[in-house]
Amino acid sequence: MFTNIVNADGTLNDQNILRRENIYQGVNGRFVERFFIDASNSYIFKPLTNNSQLGKEVWIFENVLAELPLKYPKILSYSVHSKPISNWIILEDLGTINHTFDTDIALKLTVLMAKWHSFPIARISNTQLKGPKPPIQEMAAYILKNKEKVFAVFRLHNVSSLIGNIIFNAYTDNPFSDKKVLCHGDLHTGNFGYADDKTVVLDWEHCHLNTPYWDLYHLIDISHPDFPRESGRTLRNMILDCYCDELGIPASERKQFKREYYLFSAVFSIWMMLLIQSDLDNQNSKWTPEQLSRQLKETIRNLVECAGKISY
Repeated sequence: MFTNIVNADGTLNDQNILRRENIYQGVNGRFVERFFIDASNSYIFKPLTNNSQLGKEVWIFENVLAELPLKYPKILSYSVHSKPISNWIILEDLGTINHTFDTDIALKLTVLMAKWHSFPIARISNTQLKGPKPPIQEMAAYILKNKEKVFAVFRLHNVSSLIGNIIFNAYTDNPFSDKKVLCHGDLHTGNFGYADDKTVVLDWEHCHLNTPYWDLYHLIDISHPDFPRESGRTLRNMILDCYCDELGIPASERKQFKREYYLFSAVFSIWMMLLIQSDLDNQNSKWTPEQLSRQLKETIRNLVECAGKISY
């Protein structure tokens, strides 16, 4: 069906398609596109959008996703090649996806997350899967090394230095556990939504082994310039309780589980805060200052809320 749809240079062949439209641009500048081969049949063309993830999405599709009870676009054709430009996949088109974040979808995703977090990691422990950001231990080491910068940004945004002291002291006393699960890796609002009233999870190329808090943070507290949202304390607690219920975490262990999540979220949010502030200061981002300022405000709100729960 897809013979002669993709050129040798990894671009769509306009002579053999009816029309095409951009969906989003990857970090390497290439676009994910919807293309039509006739008036009623459309598909998604996804070139390699992050060169470090070469071949990863196809591998995940063939070795992991087929065994999970998830709704996601199926890969219909692909090319895996040593040259990044020659890597691409063609996926089924699920139609318009409503990227929304509310209590309903958050809890549905939490139930699904518990299922993929239960995937036997022994089957993928020898793979080279990696996430899009440094592990939390590296983030913690970075912010500990740059305390003065952290407190300077706090002062700039009227955040009490007490917040930073709570986080730094808590991390020094209780470093994160080393438990690993299969993580989606990049579960921001742009990577999930509703398609025909069904919950869809997209873009699994960043799937890797990590702490369970990684996906929980991306679902609950990650900020994104394109997808502003309000989460708040109530929903955060509901998601954590739902996750504990699904995994059978006993009541006696939930307080510690939540406390470690709050610390993880606060550390990750400080790292994000420094990143966003740097983008604002240097004006070197693809997003507008207004988008970044909104993202930064959301990030700081979340870290303050989580820091307030670390010692409860």
